[in-house]
Amino acid sequence: MAGLNVRFTDDELNALRTRAEAEGVSMQVFVHDAVITAINERARLFNEAAEHVLRASEELNRRLA
Repeated sequence: MAGLNVRFTDDELNALRTRAEAEGVSMQVFVHDAVITAINERARLFNEAAEHVLRASEELNRRLA
């Protein structure tokens, strides 16, 4: 599995450590899960926006066909 180095300030790293401990997971697991959640959320928002545009332009597309 590939890895990635991410740099944090001391304050950011301390906040990360605190949150990971509160969640009962390692910092690595916490960061991994946060990134995957962000990726999935952006994909979901994009898909919702695309569906909205398709619905909003459905009548226009029908008339232009």
